[in-house]
Order: sequence, then C-alpha cells, then structure tokens
Amino acid sequence: FFFFILYLFIFFYTITIIIIIIIIIIILLFAHSNRLAPFALNLTTPEWTDRFCSDVLRSHSPCCPRSPRSAHSSRFSFSPCRPLSPICPSSPDFPSSPYLLTPTVTKTPACAHGEGCPWMMGMLGGGLSCVVSVADLCQSVVLHTGMLLGAEGTSLALVRKDCDGKRNLEVLTPLTALGCVNEETLYSQAHRELVKGLMGCVLATSSPVNLRDASEDPRFILDSDQASKISAVLCVPIKNHRREMVGVVVMINKINSYDGSVSVFTSVDEKVLFNHMDVFGMILDNIQLYESSRQEAKRSQALLEMAQVLSKEHHSFGILLSKMAATIMPFTHAQYCTIFIPTFLSLFQICFSRIIHLECEELGSSCQIYRRERDIIDVDPSYALQSLMAVKTLNISKVSDDSRQSLVCCPVTNEQSENVIAVCQLMNKRCRDSGELEAFNRYDERLLEDLAVYCGLALQYVQAVKITEERKASIEVTREVLAYHISATEQEIEALQEATIPSAESLHLFDFHFSGFGLQEDLTTQAAVRMFLDLHLVQDFSIDYKSLCQWVLTVRRGYRNNVPYHNWNHALSTAQSMFAMLMATGQLQVSKCNIFTRLEILALMVSTLSHDLDHRGVNNSYIERTHQPLSQLYGHSSLENHHYNLCVFILNNTGNPILSGLSTEQHRTVLHMIKRAILATDLSVYMQRRKDFFSLLKKKRVNWKSEPQRDLLRSMLMTASDLSAVTKPWSEHKKITKLVAMEFFAQGDKEKEEFKIKPLDIMNRENSTRLPCMQVEYIDDICYPLYKVCNYLLTKVDFYVQNRAGQYGPKLMSQYLFSKWRYTI
Repeated sequence: FFFFILYLFIFFYTITIIIIIIIIIIILLFAHSNRLAPFALNLTTPEWTDRFCSDVLRSHSPCCPRSPRSAHSSRFSFSPCRPLSPICPSSPDFPSSPYLLTPTVTKTPACAHGEGCPWMMGMLGGGLSCVVSVADLCQSVVLHTGMLLGAEGTSLALVRKDCDGKRNLEVLTPLTALGCVNEETLYSQAHRELVKGLMGCVLATSSPVNLRDASEDPRFILDSDQASKISAVLCVPIKNHRREMVGVVVMINKINSYDGSVSVFTSVDEKVLFNHMDVFGMILDNIQLYESSRQEAKRSQALLEMAQVLSKEHHSFGILLSKMAATIMPFTHAQYCTIFIPTFLSLFQICFSRIIHLECEELGSSCQIYRRERDIIDVDPSYALQSLMAVKTLNISKVSDDSRQSLVCCPVTNEQSENVIAVCQLMNKRCRDSGELEAFNRYDERLLEDLAVYCGLALQYVQAVKITEERKASIEVTREVLAYHISATEQEIEALQEATIPSAESLHLFDFHFSGFGLQEDLTTQAAVRMFLDLHLVQDFSIDYKSLCQWVLTVRRGYRNNVPYHNWNHALSTAQSMFAMLMATGQLQVSKCNIFTRLEILALMVSTLSHDLDHRGVNNSYIERTHQPLSQLYGHSSLENHHYNLCVFILNNTGNPILSGLSTEQHRTVLHMIKRAILATDLSVYMQRRKDFFSLLKKKRVNWKSEPQRDLLRSMLMTASDLSAVTKPWSEHKKITKLVAMEFFAQGDKEKEEFKIKPLDIMNRENSTRLPCMQVEYIDDICYPLYKVCNYLLTKVDFYVQNRAGQYGPKLMSQYLFSKWRYTI
C-alpha cells in the first residue's frame, strides 16, 4: 500500500508539472502572438509581414519620420534611445570621451531590416525546430549578432542561481574568434578571464558597458598581450520579458569592413544588439521552459524506476544501492557512479570502509551498467569526504591542458538520525552527440539528490526488513516457549485419556443449574470431553481421542488462575449451557428441521470453551485507556480478538489437531464461525446486534436457510451461554455475582490509582452496598430480554433451574431472582 501511494504521488506530481508548463507556454505564446498580430485584420500573413518590415524600415530610416502608425507596427516596443547606465557617461561621438560610450539617438537602419530582422522573425516563426539545446541557441545568436556587428570575437554567458540563491555566470559560448578555425590562435586563457570580469561588472550593475579602448579603463589591468588583442568592447545584459536579467553577451573589437582596422561600437550597434538580445531573452525563456519540462519528465521517470526498485524485496543493502544508482546513470550520462560507505572512527576521524562502484558502457543508443569490484585505495575519496563534512552537494568541473574531469557528490542522510550514511558520486558526464566530457548541470544534481533520498529510504527499508525478520524469529521463539509451557504434560494427557469419563447425567450436564465452580479439577476436563462425546463430534469429524484430551487440557492451561471470574470454570459453565440447549432441543431441531449443521455445532463448542482464553480480569475500555499492546494490535474488541487468536494458536499447536479431519474448505469455514462466535461475546457487539435479532423474530421473518440469520442466532446463543450465570440457583448465582464484583472492583481500584478518576458505579467499591440493585438492573436490561426471545423462538428449550423452591421456567426464574435480590436490598 505504501509503494502504491508513492507511485500515485509521483504520477500526479509529474502530470501536474507538465500541465503547469503547458499552460505557461500557451500563455506566453498567446501574449506574443497578440503583440505580433497585425492591426489591419484584413491583411494576410505575407502581406502583414511585408507591411511590418516596410514600416520598420521607414521608422528607422533617416529620411522617413516616425509616424504614429509605424510606431505601433513594430514587433517590439523599443524606444529609439535605449537608456544605459555606464559608470562614467561618455560617447564616441564626442572627442572628450576617453573610453566609455553612451548610446545616442540614431535613425540608422538596424540589421538591414530594422527590427524585422529575418533571423529574429525566423526564430519566432518556427526556426527553433532546428535548435536542440540552449547551447545551440546561444551559439546561433552570438554568431549572427557577431557577424552583424562585425565583431572579431564574441562570448555569451547565462545567469545561474546556486543553492543559496546567489547569481553566477555560466559561460555557454566561450570567447570565440569569428571566422577563425582555431580560436586558440587569437585568445588565451587570460583573455577569457578578462571577458569574464567584464561580464561580472554587467551582472553586478545590470547596465551595459561600451569601451572604446579596454586598456584605458582603470578597472581592468591588461598586459601588453591582452591590450594588443582586446580594444573595443561592447557588453550588454540579456533580459527576458519580465525584465529579469538572464545573461550577458560580449562583443570584442569591431572590424572595419574596408580596411580591417578596429573601430568602436556605436549607439546603433548597441541598439541592434539590444533588440536581438530582447528577442533572444524571450526565446531563451521558452527554450528553458521546454528544457525544464523535458528534464522534469526525465526526473519523474527516474523517480518511478527507483520507486519500483525500492518496492521489490532485497536482502542486501549493497545490491539495492547498486540497482538504484544504475537507474539514474543513463539519465545523467555519467560514466562512473561510486557510493562511499563511511565509518566514523571518532568525532573528528572519518574514513570510507567500503565502496560500490558502477561503470556505464555506451552501446549505441543504449548503455550497459556494470558493477566493478574496486578497492577503496583505487578511488579518490577527497571530494566525497568534502561533501560528507559539509553535508551538501558538491559540483566540480576541472579543465586542464590534456584532460577534463567533471563530478558531482551528494551526501545520503538518515532522516531519523540525520547522520550521513553514504556519499553518492557521479563522474565524467559525456555529451550524447559528441561523446566529449562536460559539466554536470543542476538537473543532474537534482537527480543525484533524489537518489540520495531514495538511498536513505532504501537503508530504512533494509533496516526495517532486518528488524522484521529478527522480530519474526523472536516471535517464533516466543511461540515455541508458549507452546511448551501451555501444553499439558504427558502424565496429564495419559491420566485423562485412561480415565473413565462419567456420564452426562451424573455430571448434571443436561441441567441448567450446573456450575463448574464446584467441581474438582479432574472432573472439569472430563466433563468437557463428555460433551464432545455425547454430541458425536469425535465420531463425525474423526477426532483423535488423545488429541481431544490434550486440547482440553491445553485450553484449561490457557486461562489465568488469578482471575476471580473469567477463568476455566466460567468457560466450562458457558460450554455446558450451550451443550444443554443443543441437547434439550435435539441439537436445535425445530419443526423437524435441523437449524445448525454438524460443523456449526463443532464451532460453537470450540468457541464456548475458548471464548475467554487468557482473560486479564479487566475489560476492553481499561485496556484501551492504558494503551496496552492488545489495544495497539487489534484496535477494537481487543480481548475477544486475543481470545480468538490464542484459540487458533492452540488448535495449530503440535498435539492438538482436533480439526485435522476437516477438508480445507471446512477448516476455513469453521475458523470463520469460531471467530464470529467469540467476537459476539463482546457485550458492545451484542447490544448492536440484538436489535436485529429481536426485530427479526417480531416480524416473524425467520428463514434458517439464510446464513446471515443463522450467524445472528449463533451469536445470540453465545451471549446466552456466556451470561447463563443468572439462570443458576439463588445460592450459586449469589456466589458468582460476588466473584464478578470482586473482579470489577479490582479494576475500579486500578483506575482510581492510575487515572485519578472515579470509576463506573458497577466498578466502584464504594457502591458495594448497591450491588443488589445494580444486579437487578443488569438482569432486567441485558439478560431477561434475550432469554425471553430465546424461549419464544426455541419452544423446546426450557431453562429449568432446580432448587428447593421447585422448577422455574426462564420468565419465572428471572422473577424469582428479582424477588431474591429485592429481598437482599
């Protein structure tokens, strides 16, 4: 059930994410389509495109003033003068400006098509179908804008946020020399670091930087080689439609197309670059949204697969971790996955005692995961140790002259103790297309963090399985000990087996005034055996006689001798009452039709003898309020469920197979009836069901072929047998009542001491003088209505009580007891 709920949660979580992403894309596209919609609704798409381009051309042409209509025809609402915020305002149009350029108003056409640039329109009109990643899009935009502005070199970086919310730049397009096959011949690592510094300034201020000569800017210290390579610089922020900064683009050294000399970037160049970056920001938003949805789909699939692995039974923690790690390797394209298992030698001394190492081998479009046996000395644990000590994810990408290494580490914590129990490490991410190594991105980190969470769950699962197995073994040992001590000895079994069982007449088993409280201990077990013999259950169900004797003796041992009333004598009296009713009616024969089958009679006799096994002398309410294990185990009818389970335990115990002669179906049926019968002795259940029983008889709709009605009758007869003490002679009844009161008052004393509350009147020792009155109320409300209906239903059943006053039917007996209790009052 837990894993089913987990599957449902992951499934609905995935569907919700995808729906939200689709809605956002539709809203964005709808908003953009509204902005692109032609104002002349009668124009077709080609006509509108031509009108749009011509309007933009006229609006940016120095010979054509900007008309109100053309101002609204543009795809983008760019102002002709873009406000920039350089540190020192200056412009290349003024000789006094040493190095910073300020954009000025210009009417020069941008990109030869104004804002209707074919590249921009192509991207907006479906050119993204050829773009497979954000890196490809960045490469396309820097190449186009770089060639458009005549830049010698370009670079582009996107803004990323780390776990702490700090903004950083991730260079997606490093400093590239346009038109040069090998950019290493133009720019060195020092040049790249300088460009990163320029981008950092723009990121910090969100303002553009336009330098005529970078060597003259005091903020940047250039050596002679850098000064000779980098002169004019144009660096502008990239913003999305929400005006949030999402990246930075840099243009280096504008090349004059006539003589090849380096010139400065003008305000027109700035506007062209800004226009393109605005389009790029909007497109980047959609691309990132699509990429995010794709990655979330991959992540959801990985979570489902890990959940499936976790749901299966695993006896080894190492195998479970290996399968889960192998699940995410194809998604992250990692070449190696290593799980480090730490050992805490002391508070400040930690080492890894064991590793689980997996390798991924690419096989075309698929991959094969292998688990390699590696020694701890063969693997560098330094980064895993850093991640363990910091208890956070570590993402590292190292580039050297001859190699590149990328890895990401994540600690696995135990949610209960919050201790680090392992460290997961992915290493060497390979590009799917080129096969080259690349850095792990944030999505890879999230997948690894998900793996860490599932590894923590896996550990708890394995520990839970181990604890469960240990407890199962402990329960089996306890069962063996219980079976040994509850089972009768061989001497007791032989004595009962060889004893001459007295007749039912001599034991008064047919009389309703029978009481097991006055019999010798040996005679009580012989009386139980006699009832099974006279009901012909031994012959009908091929019950081994020795097994019957051992079962009766074991049931007797299952009752506690220190409980005043709910003990073996009460169980025997209950069984005798059921036996007397069955025998007095020819086994409940009404109108020459047997109500109960032989199997039902067997279930009733087993139930009456076992219905109070291991009774503790307290009721269900006390057990629930004291939060005893029985209440935690069963929840409701705790005692009755315990009696039934102990009954089944004894029946299944070695030497007690009195049900071995039954078929599988009969065995299942009789156990079901025994459970229903024992649970019916809960007075709260009786009070609920007796309304149906009384109503059934009142309406005269009895149909004994109906199993529900027979089940209801069995339940009522179980209660009638359980409460049969009220049908005993006055002297016996008074003695039993005192035993019940002793048990109830003992529970009331416990409630006063433990809960500091006043117990119920019937359990309050201070109300002992009201015992006769309470007993009359008990008989009047609980017992008498049941016996009255049973007497009406089973006309051949007579609840006779033999005493000095003569014979009494059930109604007369109740009235007799009333008079006796009232006399006592």
